[in-house]
Amino acid sequence: MKIRIKLENGGKLPVYKTNNSAGCDLHANIEKSITLMPLERVLVPTGLYLEIPQGYEAVVRPRSGRALKEGLTVLNTPGTIDSDYRGEVGVILINLSKEDITIAPNSRIAQMVFAKYEKVGFILSDHLNDTERTGGFGSTGLN
Repeated sequence: MKIRIKLENGGKLPVYKTNNSAGCDLHANIEKSITLMPLERVLVPTGLYLEIPQGYEAVVRPRSGRALKEGLTVLNTPGTIDSDYRGEVGVILINLSKEDITIAPNSRIAQMVFAKYEKVGFILSDHLNDTERTGGFGSTGLN
């Protein structure tokens, strides 16, 4: 699949770092560094504009290394970019650590995965078929 992409204001093409990477890296398109204090969030521009085919979405996810080592994550994970959106891709980052985190210009801030999705129709019903599960939110236990 090919995705049409427009770069503005110095935006960088997303990059797959290995042959089998599912996600391509998104870069901060900022002129000067941004420092995030603990629990602070910010919308970071990427300079990317996408034309995603109908039936697909782009999903923005955290980079695992930055999440583990720094506590930097994407706030609305996963962030969905719909196929009819043509604005700039922005990444909402939050600092979940106890230390300040600096986002440098052109640094890798998130990853993006493309996924096919299915639209469904809804059928209003007064009854749903039973299953073995009776609860949620941990009802199946830890082990």
